[in-house]
Amino acid sequence: MDYITIKTFGELRDAGYTPKTIKEELRQNLMKKIRQRENVFEGVYGYEDTVIPELERAILSKHNINLLGLRGQAKTRLARLMVNLLDEYIPIVEGSEINDDPFRPLSRYAVELLREKGDNTPIGWLHRDERFSEKLATPDVTVADLIGDVDPIKAANLRLSYADDRVIHFGMIPRANRSIFVINELPDLQARIQVALFNILQEGDIQIRGFKLRLPLDVQFVFTANPEDYTNRGSIVTPLKDRIGSQILTHYPTSVEVAKAITAQEAALEVDQEESIYVPELAREIIEQISFEARESAYVDAKSGVSARMSITAFQNLLSTAELRMLQTGDTSTTVRLSDFMGIVPAITGKVELLYEGEQEGAASVAIQLIEDAVKTLFPTLFPKIEKLEKENKQYPYDDIVRWFLDSDGIELPDDLSNFDYQQKLAQVEPVRALIQAYHPDAKSEDIYFLIEFVLWGLTLHSKLSKYRIGNSVQFQDSIQGYLRNNI
Repeated sequence: MDYITIKTFGELRDAGYTPKTIKEELRQNLMKKIRQRENVFEGVYGYEDTVIPELERAILSKHNINLLGLRGQAKTRLARLMVNLLDEYIPIVEGSEINDDPFRPLSRYAVELLREKGDNTPIGWLHRDERFSEKLATPDVTVADLIGDVDPIKAANLRLSYADDRVIHFGMIPRANRSIFVINELPDLQARIQVALFNILQEGDIQIRGFKLRLPLDVQFVFTANPEDYTNRGSIVTPLKDRIGSQILTHYPTSVEVAKAITAQEAALEVDQEESIYVPELAREIIEQISFEARESAYVDAKSGVSARMSITAFQNLLSTAELRMLQTGDTSTTVRLSDFMGIVPAITGKVELLYEGEQEGAASVAIQLIEDAVKTLFPTLFPKIEKLEKENKQYPYDDIVRWFLDSDGIELPDDLSNFDYQQKLAQVEPVRALIQAYHPDAKSEDIYFLIEFVLWGLTLHSKLSKYRIGNSVQFQDSIQGYLRNNI
């Protein structure tokens, strides 16, 4: 039945409308979606077998929820997606500050209006999108912000004494009655403010400046927090933690494929970038592998975490680096190059917290090392492993490439090379083309030159060749020339 055309409380009651608490709404709508095989948390990847089942169990249990995990693990997104489990519209007493249910009014305003007008009490309808409130916990958050305070202006205008509860100005939580209320970074909330949440979560009353109001608010609380064992900013006080029904641990993507899906969804590229810039699949894998390397790096503070946002912003920078070159050379289209990865360094340095050793190395140096580590990790998945010790008189897959560099002056790849000149430079190294043909005969033609550069990078990282970054160009030489260059 289409209830939203109903305008009065009497019509609503006669129509047979059955009120529900927000937790009952979430539970019933989740059950319905699961039975219909609908994806409730669409756009969240990597949590299908871990976080989402736990979140669904918490909703079925009608629990308040704490999502515990490092930054960039989609905690807030999960909370926002819960809005899709709410009824499309709910009735409220029109004019109510706290979304009063006409069947269970809480505020003095709603109670008196229903007493005065009875069945003629006007009804408004609140859409699910208006039933989500969010607050970032910061040290300056006060009880007045969250719970409420006495409003002297209201008292003066209405000529009321401070003993009258009508002088109260309700805070964010009462105004989020019958809604989902999210407090992000809960440990940052001062302990005395956390204490103010006790009664709301359990007993259903609030205390404001001496007023103790029985106000059993109907709120679905979702908290987010970073693990307490490393934060120096604060912690969740034990009594509050005890009142939160389910604590759910989030995590970073466990595979490059999942990470790629997240980046592809979140990167929000311009249409002309997508049309004019080709991105080899290997380039996307390197972008994600950089984050995996950072999470294991001895230079990066693992307790701080490496957000998925790093891959997203790095991918955007990568495309912009290729786009800038394309604009400068006058090409109408281009392909991402491995040398373009130097353009993502700012995206990395701004997203990782370095340990003391990393600070000593320098943020930019650590970023470049992470890029090289990613290439080194992926190299043996595409080409034969390079042995540390090689036997004499035995032929190895890379011998012809190394010999080519011994017999030449190497190659130089300026960042601003046009597509044609870039391809001509790399085409000179014919043994690399032969290697790619041998191990990847079905490689796309668009990927060939990226693969050539990838092989050259891989050989330098395994000390078979030398690579130098001079100004705005990269030089590849044989290792002997590189040794002489550094020691003469």
